[in-house]
Amino acid sequence: MVQSVRRAVHVLRELTGAAPRLGVTELADRIGVSKPTVHALLRTLEAEGLVVQDAESGKYQLGPALVTLGNAYLDTHELRTRSMTWANALAAKTGEAVWVGVLVGDQVMVVHHAFRPEGMVQALETGATLPWNATALGKAVVAFAPEAQQEKLLSGTLVALTGRTVTDPEVLRAQLEQVRDIGYAVESQELTLGDAGIAAPIFERSSAVAGAIGLVGPVERLLDEEHRQAHAIATRETARNLSRELGGFRAGGRLPAF
Repeated sequence: MVQSVRRAVHVLRELTGAAPRLGVTELADRIGVSKPTVHALLRTLEAEGLVVQDAESGKYQLGPALVTLGNAYLDTHELRTRSMTWANALAAKTGEAVWVGVLVGDQVMVVHHAFRPEGMVQALETGATLPWNATALGKAVVAFAPEAQQEKLLSGTLVALTGRTVTDPEVLRAQLEQVRDIGYAVESQELTLGDAGIAAPIFERSSAVAGAIGLVGPVERLLDEEHRQAHAIATRETARNLSRELGGFRAGGRLPAF
């Protein structure tokens, strides 16, 4: 690895979690290098628009060029491009919001968000990163990931966002087994109190899991006895169709009796 590049990435990661800005000394302490080295890195990043310096405090924060890079990633992501039509159709069919996500480390990144057709003002979640264990999207992807990757994620940090978030590795392992059996995952108030999710895996041409597509909405509407099975069937069928478009195989699994 090129050490200077690695250090620059480390600086950007530290600023990602900073609230709201960090100075040269703080960054030097965090990444374990000298202040002159950090200062040189920051000047280079600033020249490229990746960080900006606050005129009053002299501290640094992430710059606008990162937005351009992030949007370019999303705009060229094959799954996002292929999923737009399918996600919009699923939203229209179910009347619920639809997310498409991919696994990035131990997080799920939302690469596309189709709004609920009717309802109140909704916040766009495209680009959001969420703990895999707290989302139906994450469970749907991890259930079909290689075993070594599953074990690494199960033995890693399992973040609790609500009192209902599952953080017990053995419980999660059982949930992943069920996802493989029925072909979709369910999350109830683990990400946000009052909300739920239903998601199914999407496979690419190599038969590897590429991501997941799922519904997100109020728990009383998404998981009630009248709609839950229909939502699950619609989500899984959409994932199958999208998988075929990507050249992947058709995911099997039986539907349970709710």
